[in-house]
Amino acid sequence: MSKIYPVILSGGSGTRLWPLSRAMYPKQFIRFFDHSEPSFLGATLKRLTTSAGFAAPILLCNNDHRFLVKDELDRAGIAAGTIFLEPVARNTAAAIAVGALAVLREDPEAIMVVMPSDHVIADEAAFERAIRKAAQVAATGRLVLFGIKPAEAHTGYGYIRRGVALPGADGDVFAVDAFFEKPDAATAADYLAAGTYFWNSGIFVLHARTFIEELERLSPDILEAARSALASAEPDLGCLRLGRAAFETAPSISVDYAVMEKTNLAAMLPLDVGWNDVGSWASLWEVAPRDKDGNSVQGDALIEDSTNLYVHSERSLVAAIGVKDLVIVDTPDALLVADKARSQDVSTIVKRLKASNRKEQEQHLRNHRPWGFFDTLSLAPRFQVKLLHVKPGAKLSMQMHHHRSEHWIVVQGTAKVVIGDTEKLVRENESVYIFATQWHRLENPGKVPLEIIEVQIGTYLGEDDIVRTDDIYKRAPEETR
Repeated sequence: MSKIYPVILSGGSGTRLWPLSRAMYPKQFIRFFDHSEPSFLGATLKRLTTSAGFAAPILLCNNDHRFLVKDELDRAGIAAGTIFLEPVARNTAAAIAVGALAVLREDPEAIMVVMPSDHVIADEAAFERAIRKAAQVAATGRLVLFGIKPAEAHTGYGYIRRGVALPGADGDVFAVDAFFEKPDAATAADYLAAGTYFWNSGIFVLHARTFIEELERLSPDILEAARSALASAEPDLGCLRLGRAAFETAPSISVDYAVMEKTNLAAMLPLDVGWNDVGSWASLWEVAPRDKDGNSVQGDALIEDSTNLYVHSERSLVAAIGVKDLVIVDTPDALLVADKARSQDVSTIVKRLKASNRKEQEQHLRNHRPWGFFDTLSLAPRFQVKLLHVKPGAKLSMQMHHHRSEHWIVVQGTAKVVIGDTEKLVRENESVYIFATQWHRLENPGKVPLEIIEVQIGTYLGEDDIVRTDDIYKRAPEETR
């Protein structure tokens, strides 16, 4: 059988895990339980490795997250086959089409495993065995997806109804009889009682050529857009940027709607590996470490006479007395308190924030950049204070600002600073001042992180008041969020 190619989809925004998950730093990059543990994406990257005989992973992500993805690959010690940058979000069908076309360049009989980047798998060994079994079925020309036996009448998942057992698969791979949207509570209870309905995991094992043939038959416009976007792709710092004009023409539609619900080649393999898509705070609570009272606590908290809480504090002490079944998430710029049973509805808050053009749906006070990150410490109408954290060897662009001056104080490490035609080293407890309209650059030439307190003063302090030249990260002018 041909080599199996992992294709990882990392374009989601994770709105139901707001306020930790934001558009510019979504849930696949977050370490929810322990900062020494991998993120969801990091765990996904380590799931099917080249040392176990799988091909190097192919990743698809949006442009805003490209440096975050590369950081996760570096942390995991994994080299990607290709990182495709999606210029616009077009759901899963177009992304999987690009992945399939890419692996077919390598192997005309390739099998691909399509995985979201943000799922939890408790039994990794069993998952790998299931992948290999599904690959054997896919090699016969089937499009296989994994179904999860429901543990409860869940209303947050789509369902699959099991059909007849397929011959030659030991009686545990089935034709798909039908797909069903997320049900109401009564319908979900009926599905659970029937015993023939499974949660749709969103994980697929596909014979790439068969998938492309079915896509051409059922949704040719998606395939044409994917082919054109791949043909017009351009390299960008170790990534491959899909052609925008072509990719924008793809309908924004899921692979279920585009292919799986229409094809007669869909097969389902039941999966029992401790799967969770972590699609809400309630589902995160299910996989989190909990005490004897069912409380999961991350950060500083005092819990008194309370049960089944999820508490996450990044800012201050959280005290809870005499409550149950709540989600309490405290971040430096937003506090969420929700009934755990209503945690699926957090996305409605995000929609309201977006409609109001509020930054809390998009960014944290910590903003990640390819050179490191900055924390906003204080913000007022005419001044702003930040902490800049610059990675060893990293270099900001040569830049200037029309409306603000900046005062930099080095608090850790040594900075190489260029201001106009002058270059100097600025050491710990030393400072420099940069006037508005002066061209300047900051670099960390050392082997330890560089930390600088930056005080901005001016009439306008927005991140879009940056004019760049000579940017080693090749960012477009609009990449200033």
